[in-house]
Amino acid sequence: MFDNLSDKFSDVFRKLSGQAFISEGNMSEAIDDIRMALLDADVNYTIVNEFIDGIREECIGEKVVKSVTPGQQLVKIVNDKLIELMGTGESKFKVDEKTSVLMLVGLHGSGKTTTAAKLASHFKKNNKKVLLVAADIYRPAAIDQLEILGKEIGVQVYSDRFQPRADILASNAKKHAKEIGADIVIVDTAGRFQIDETMVQELISISNTVLPSETILVADSALGQEAVSVADHFNKALSLTGVILTKFDGDARGGAALSIRKVTGAPIKMVGVGEKIEDLEIFYPVCYPVLSC
Repeated sequence: MFDNLSDKFSDVFRKLSGQAFISEGNMSEAIDDIRMALLDADVNYTIVNEFIDGIREECIGEKVVKSVTPGQQLVKIVNDKLIELMGTGESKFKVDEKTSVLMLVGLHGSGKTTTAAKLASHFKKNNKKVLLVAADIYRPAAIDQLEILGKEIGVQVYSDRFQPRADILASNAKKHAKEIGADIVIVDTAGRFQIDETMVQELISISNTVLPSETILVADSALGQEAVSVADHFNKALSLTGVILTKFDGDARGGAALSIRKVTGAPIKMVGVGEKIEDLEIFYPVCYPVLSC
């Protein structure tokens, strides 16, 4: 996903290194090219401006312009700013306590249900006993899907088609998890095509009932500019602790990853890279799209 952005950054640095001399003028031109590369990647406009202001503040001045290696200086500054934005390494899930609850939230169509199963499979491979919870009480198909996926990976799914309240269902599921000795409970919540007050209040009620150790936003990597609004709404309501990006292998341009990380402060923990259950990867931000990787 970040290949195109990395290529454009490389072109900027290559162009700068080919200059006969470095001035504030061509350094400024290089920074403008970086700005255009970020906008083309569909990074939120405001976030791009903040990011570029930080780079420009460090780049434009005698220290960099008169450096013997100004091109390399710019590479380092951009590299450092990206690391500052995205983090430096794997962000682990908080699953140390017995019966830790991971609550997955997101818009309809973001891939929450499939991600819940992928996440359960990931933990199962790490010798954790997992209980999946079908808390999308509005879509019988979502319950069916989770039960099918649970059977496929050998993980029990808690569902109750007669329970009209998702918070009570989730609470009962947590009690059941303790009874069967589950280490981790993954709650698949309902989504909407857009954020509304009813959905938000239900998610808050579930959260207050089960007290999750992690509240994870599952977001489509193709969200682009919309990523900021979506992430900001969920974060303000639920205080997100992490993000999982789906369809990371698609044709999205990477803007959602940079934008969501900036607006929420929550780390991207994993990325979905395919349709198969095993297609969920740990996200190492230092490799995307930082050039030192």
